[in-house]
Amino acid sequence: MAGERTKLTVTAREHTGSRESRRLRGRGLVPGVLYGRGEPVAICIEERELRRALTGPAGLHSILDVQIDGTGRSHASILKEYQVDKVRGYVTHVDLHEVRLDQAIHASVAVHLVGGEDAPGVREGGVLSQPLRELSVEALPLEVPEHIDLDVSHMGVGDTLRVADVHVPDGVKLLDDAETVLATVTAPTRAVEPEVEEEAAEEEAAAEGEAAPEAEAEASSEPDTTEG
Repeated sequence: MAGERTKLTVTAREHTGSRESRRLRGRGLVPGVLYGRGEPVAICIEERELRRALTGPAGLHSILDVQIDGTGRSHASILKEYQVDKVRGYVTHVDLHEVRLDQAIHASVAVHLVGGEDAPGVREGGVLSQPLRELSVEALPLEVPEHIDLDVSHMGVGDTLRVADVHVPDGVKLLDDAETVLATVTAPTRAVEPEVEEEAAEEEAAAEGEAAPEAEAEASSEPDTTEG
């Protein structure tokens, strides 16, 4: 379960805007916003502190006990959204949302396929694919699963697993359509060798070349007829 709680100390910031955000990032700080029951609070977090908080056992589903400026008061929060620099890969902005631990929330949970190497269809050369990699769930903050395992070790060629086939712990509700496909095993596609295609084309061309003179000969041997 994601019932992991992690202390996260943040600093309230007075100034906002892109220029201020760039200045903070240059100092190793990540700008963000804490949304709660009152007015949103602009904050910044040490990049190393944020990384530590989000790389624990619960990962991105950790319950963050946010303390603003070390005041001692904790705001139980979750990471709602984050932005990442596409080139360098570091987090550039975060949105934290304060939650009540006794009220259910919606979250996205990764789906892990288990036993793919042992699936009969895969052993026969079939291709295991996963069209959907995350599921939407509803649960209390401390009961959101870290991930959902889906056993595919029994799948043969042509088999399909859907959301309806997923088993989740008590207290967790799946929100996606029950017929949504999560995993399939398809038959391998047979690629036609280029040499075979070339040989077939040459044989077809040769056959057409032989048929042409015969057709001309037949046409020339027919007697001319004149209608009177």
